[in-house]
Amino acid sequence: MAMEERSTRIYRQQQMLSKEALTEIENLCIHEQPAYCVAACPFKLDAKQMVRAVAGGDFAKALALYEKITPFVHILSAGCEAPCEQKCKLCEAGEGIAIHELERAVARFGKSPKNKGLLRFKKRKSVAIFGSSLFSLFLAGELAKKAYPLTIYCDEPDAAAFVAAGASFLDSDGLNAEVETLQSMDITFRFGTKLTAQLFEQKKTAYDIVGASPRLLSGFWPGFEVDEATMLCKEVQVISTPVGAQGVLASLFGAKKAALTVDRLAQNLDPRSSRGDEGASETALITNMDSVAGSCRIHCEKEGYTKEDAITEAKRCIQCSCTECVKGCVYLQHYKKYPKVLTREIYNNVSIIMGDHMMNKPINSCALCGQCAVVCPNGYDMADICLMARRNMVTTDKMPLAPHEFALLDQMFSNEEAFLCKPQPGFAKSKYVFFPGCQAAAIAPDTVRAVYLDLSSRLEGGVALLLGCCGAISEWAGRYQMYDEAVAFIDARLKELGNPAVIAGCPTCKKMLSQHYDGEIVGIWDVLEEIGLPKGAQKISRPVAMHDSCGARGDAHTQQTIRKLAGKLGCELVETEFSGDTSPCCGYGGLVMYANREVAHEMAQMCVNRTDAPYITYCMACRDRFAREGRESRHILELIYGTNAGEPPDISEKRYNRLMLKNGLLHEIWGEEILEMTCEFPITFMPEALKLMDDRMILKEDVIKVMESFRETEEAIFDSESGLMITRKRIGNVTFWVKYEEQDGGYLIHSAYSHRMKIDSSQ
Repeated sequence: MAMEERSTRIYRQQQMLSKEALTEIENLCIHEQPAYCVAACPFKLDAKQMVRAVAGGDFAKALALYEKITPFVHILSAGCEAPCEQKCKLCEAGEGIAIHELERAVARFGKSPKNKGLLRFKKRKSVAIFGSSLFSLFLAGELAKKAYPLTIYCDEPDAAAFVAAGASFLDSDGLNAEVETLQSMDITFRFGTKLTAQLFEQKKTAYDIVGASPRLLSGFWPGFEVDEATMLCKEVQVISTPVGAQGVLASLFGAKKAALTVDRLAQNLDPRSSRGDEGASETALITNMDSVAGSCRIHCEKEGYTKEDAITEAKRCIQCSCTECVKGCVYLQHYKKYPKVLTREIYNNVSIIMGDHMMNKPINSCALCGQCAVVCPNGYDMADICLMARRNMVTTDKMPLAPHEFALLDQMFSNEEAFLCKPQPGFAKSKYVFFPGCQAAAIAPDTVRAVYLDLSSRLEGGVALLLGCCGAISEWAGRYQMYDEAVAFIDARLKELGNPAVIAGCPTCKKMLSQHYDGEIVGIWDVLEEIGLPKGAQKISRPVAMHDSCGARGDAHTQQTIRKLAGKLGCELVETEFSGDTSPCCGYGGLVMYANREVAHEMAQMCVNRTDAPYITYCMACRDRFAREGRESRHILELIYGTNAGEPPDISEKRYNRLMLKNGLLHEIWGEEILEMTCEFPITFMPEALKLMDDRMILKEDVIKVMESFRETEEAIFDSESGLMITRKRIGNVTFWVKYEEQDGGYLIHSAYSHRMKIDSSQ
């Protein structure tokens, strides 16, 4: 859909998901599901938070949570049957939390603030309760909280007797506390009233809604029953509870249902309407207990826990939740949000027609690795959400080019200047084609050369070589048109080669090619497992850890084959957390290192911090990312072919490596002479300039173009602070600035930076 405004600008809008589809996805996330103890409580007491408060020694906060259930906390804590304890997840490993005893401790040690909030206006409808009982007492508490004008008629002479009539099991301290609570409420009492049917009929007309104790109701109207759903006796329109409904939980539960019925009647609504989810429920929460050790309850004396013992017992609580996706995902850890919340914010961000798109950076900071979908009990996949959002924003022209521009230009470089597709000399058609991947050619060109020479010498039927990009970069950027072009380009070259079997050197390339190429695709690891290792294979003498590529997630065959090769090399592998299908991304996937270097760094740190051992990888990008973090890492092909890519190259060296690999192989294997382009003037880079350029993704060739422009225009300014000259040139969408000094007929580059700006000259 497109909207045109003022005939000058077009705003495009395309729905990312229907609301139904969004809800269906969000419901997969169970992070917000109630803990097992909370779901088991008919009053939805947030026992998890209450126990956490006790564990922190904050009994006032714990009491505040407990008082949300009823103001009569001593009665509830004394008589609660605690169905929550049976559902405590710790019961699976040992003894569950003694929640009931913690409730008693909270009632005893917690202190309510003297000022409990703002003055509330009384409701218009008035209520009267006739007769004493535990139900009457709880109902009084519920209606007082709701600010109904309330009058209580009872036989008892005072508040103490009224409380004792319903809660005779209280000790003296509990009784006194509850009497004080009752007297603090804005309730009118008619103590010492002789309750008769005649009095009831006489008084009830003065009130909008009337309630009665179960004994009174059955005495005045024997045979009339109370509807347990609404606590309403329809024949006489009196709120009550069924005779025989005993116990603290049953009385409180009945009082809460009755109070809700009072609300409905006060609004002239059907008492059965809009009652919501009453009572205990089931939870869909899944808490992983694999790492939870069982423990026993802290012993409790008859009089209850001491403060210290209550805190100790509360600290056993594991605070049940589902955070499986967060544990191994730096992306979710960085933004401190779980998938449901992130999805909603991303959905809202994509739906914005104009204004700031605050979630653009989070959308582009997901590695799209799919780890979350593997570890989530319900398969929640943030990669799907983020990629969907990227494509949507590209479609509607809302996705800025800046986060991915360098990577997209790099893909174009791989499939243009650095591209090579040649059959093996002597073969018109090829049985195989080696596809090492653009990162292997950029980071370890000697290894790529060694692999190709080995394959072409040991495999029969002709082994072609295809140096290029599989299109993963444009796919990750959401640039689907560019990806389609890359796919068509690669497929056409493969067809020219006779649709050979592809020997992929990269798990991601293998995965991407498998999505559109009809021919056979195998990994280089499969071929080496079959034909054996070449001579000169090395091993790391120390124990090493294997980092599984996220491109091989769900590919157990590749993961196992790589380990077999490592075994043949004699490597002793160290097991690490998050390996195999749960392996985290190194920070290259999804173009994170281009869009959010901070998150990419955190991702690489998490990977390398799993162990102190050196790493073996089978993705060259992983090898590069780990080496940049200062961790010894080797691609398994480096070990197999006895090569060493050494220190990670900067972005200029990566392009240079690809060009030199192409030109070198054209000369060495196909006998073609390549004219090398040389710079017409001397140019030298300060070490700190090279580091800055790498961080800012500025190529040496960009700087050379700026200096070539300067030599033509002689436009430059003098920076008096540094004593250096500054010149500029706009290349594509970016203006590059270079700070230099002239030296020996050439230039010494001190610094370079770039901005997405255009400078117009005026006379």
